[in-house]
Amino acid sequence: MKNLISLLFLVLFSATVLAQGTMAFQAKIDHKNGDVLYIQENGKNVQEIKINSKGLFQAQFPIKEGMYQLFDGVEYAQLFLKNGYDLKMTMDAAQFDETIKFEGKGSKENNYMAQETLADENLAIDKWMALDQESFTSVVEKKRNSDLDKLNKAQLDPYFTKLMSSNIDSGLLQLQQYYLQISGNKKLNNSKAPNFDYENATGGKTSLESMKGKYVYIDVWATWCGPCRAEIPSLKKIEEKFHNKNIVFVSISVDTDKDHDKWKSFVKEKDLGGTQLFADKNWNSDFIKGFNINSIPRFILIDPNGVVVDADAARPSDPKLDQQLSSLLP
Repeated sequence: MKNLISLLFLVLFSATVLAQGTMAFQAKIDHKNGDVLYIQENGKNVQEIKINSKGLFQAQFPIKEGMYQLFDGVEYAQLFLKNGYDLKMTMDAAQFDETIKFEGKGSKENNYMAQETLADENLAIDKWMALDQESFTSVVEKKRNSDLDKLNKAQLDPYFTKLMSSNIDSGLLQLQQYYLQISGNKKLNNSKAPNFDYENATGGKTSLESMKGKYVYIDVWATWCGPCRAEIPSLKKIEEKFHNKNIVFVSISVDTDKDHDKWKSFVKEKDLGGTQLFADKNWNSDFIKGFNINSIPRFILIDPNGVVVDADAARPSDPKLDQQLSSLLP
């Protein structure tokens, strides 16, 4: 009887660990950014996993087989999930992509994807963007062939392989589109910048023409844009460093009219410096269209004569901006 009870206990315990039609997920995270992890599909939360008393993020849930994003409140990681997986992740959030590792059923596919994500982050994209069209096309084709060959030799889950193959093609297509955008931006350098005359958060209007005689560093942003907001601390530091130099720092919001009051409140609450402007027709403003801006944040540097120095200038968080401004503003 004792052995029978033990056997029943083991059966029940196994069913609790991984019920049929579900998957199990566990994460141990050092220097965590929060107490909740979110598993998202196309930007929507499909599962929330709260930290437990042991300091682990643990949950069991049904899932549709496919690609997902793990969001810790600050950064994202890609996941491939399916029912039957028993996935255990470790990570140091202070070195996010560099430290992600998986164990358990499903670890092979997810470790592969984590390694490829890290490899892509270390690509010399800036050097690729400087290539001529023929050389760039050749580099992209070589990478595609190399990535597909590596994927097919890895002997991974067939559906995962299919999705990753599609991701390789779509990722390189986006890279090609980015190259065309950068090439187009370069053609704007050394040309006359189109004028603007926008509402100023402090009252009245401010035009680009009125800033002649000074360099103008423009930040095109919106209150809803996370990457835009992430640049604010660095922008404040740059503004402070070059405060007494011959340069004006201008932020142009492309928020829609319905968010006009939200913009004004945000500027005040966050104590934003520089010249804060509101584009008259958001994305359809002549100045915005003149620079072919279709994604933000976007930064532009204009010289004292109103000529474009860099139509796609470095971000405030990029040391290259400090170096460039230091050379122009001794």
